[in-house]
Amino acid sequence: MEPFALTSPARTLFGRDCRHRTAELAGQLGRRMVLVRGRSVPWVDDLRAELEASGLALEVIHSSGEPTLDQVRDARQQARAFGADCILAVGGGATIDLGKALAGLCPSPGDPADYLGLDGQPAEVLEPPLPFAAVPTTSGTGAEATRNAVLGVPERGLKVSLRDTRLVPTLAIVDPALTDDAPMALTLASGLDAITQLAESYLCNRANPVTDALCRDTLPDAIRALKRLTQGECPAARDTMARASYLSGLALANSGLGIVHGLASVIGGRGGAHGAICGRLLADALAVNREAMEDRGRDGGRISDVAGWLADGLGAEGADGIGALRSFLAKQDFPSLSDLGAPSAAFASVAEAAMAASSTKANPVELTKAEILGILQDAGA
Repeated sequence: MEPFALTSPARTLFGRDCRHRTAELAGQLGRRMVLVRGRSVPWVDDLRAELEASGLALEVIHSSGEPTLDQVRDARQQARAFGADCILAVGGGATIDLGKALAGLCPSPGDPADYLGLDGQPAEVLEPPLPFAAVPTTSGTGAEATRNAVLGVPERGLKVSLRDTRLVPTLAIVDPALTDDAPMALTLASGLDAITQLAESYLCNRANPVTDALCRDTLPDAIRALKRLTQGECPAARDTMARASYLSGLALANSGLGIVHGLASVIGGRGGAHGAICGRLLADALAVNREAMEDRGRDGGRISDVAGWLADGLGAEGADGIGALRSFLAKQDFPSLSDLGAPSAAFASVAEAAMAASSTKANPVELTKAEILGILQDAGA
């Protein structure tokens, strides 16, 4: 057996209403806290009042959309001026990524860009990060369990990751109730992000026994839960998706991803929503990977596993699960690649850029540019 390592949050709390322990547990991380938050969850106002009542010194930074390098620079300046000794992020994956980047960059000298490996330069090594707690309010990215923060560099049309095993949160508090009644478009995009992360972690060339166990146990239930949520609100299905999101983050942090995320990193740099991009590409990436593995005499059993879970979970037993996913998305009026920032005229340049993406290197089989272009053409049809 090949050796492997496992990283995870130092402590995780999961369950309905566990958010009410956030002030107690996050308050143990320091006395000068930066709270990074979105604006859409009213409960965060109550949390802020509770933190302040506990005697903490608190600075609030509002996140807006996916964080850019310039936004991180500004937030770091604010956090340093405040003298932050810990970070708490409450929000979706973008908010958690901003908090995670702050935790890593506040103690580190130089410019944040120095730690991203831009222009082929080696990334500088971070100083030990500040203690960091994450409370997700969406079920998709699993950022509360990962070692990277995704940052946009819009002037270059890029999304890049700040990576370090020490960026895994000190504390993750996952309360599925925070996702109740989320809009359907967000539920679908975030849910498909989690499903894609589980599928690619299972298929990738760095999978290990721990990530295999996580993905096999979680992916079938996640597919069923997401379909159930398209039929109406369901707390049990929200619980399942919150668990799937967290475990997908844990899986990808300890294995890798694949061509869907390689393409999403490029298309996302053009402004598209990450989860929706993953959902749009997943079926066609599975199909092209299956054909590529057959052509190269490779065992495609794992892709058959994923296709089977898709068929069962989407209520298409006995059918091809890849086709079932395409049909499912068509019924949901899911956005096209053009809607997501990748019109057909951009396919060649997107495919070229995706070949160099870090996620692509973990794909189960090395794909040619023509095969990657085929994914885009099929997904954009």
